[in-house]
Amino acid sequence: MAEQKKHVAIRVYGKVQGVFFRASTLDKAREFGLTGFVQNEDDGTVYLEAEGDEEALRKLEDWVHEGPKHARVTRVDVKTVKELEGFEYFEQRR
Repeated sequence: MAEQKKHVAIRVYGKVQGVFFRASTLDKAREFGLTGFVQNEDDGTVYLEAEGDEEALRKLEDWVHEGPKHARVTRVDVKTVKELEGFEYFEQRR
């Protein structure tokens, strides 16, 4: 039986813009077989939503606590979203 997909929303705080966080998240999400999006927010955070199996989401969540080499993550908020969006792929937005 296939594992049920889950949907998470993650907000990452710290020095996370201008350090290739979105591009690196895109690569990791695709590597883990996830769908969704990542974008910069006006408040300096990076926001992403991802869907996939629980193990893949956990890998992504672990990764965003560190991020790419020049990022300095100070806080990560993760929220499970009840409804699946049915994203077709993972994309980087603005």
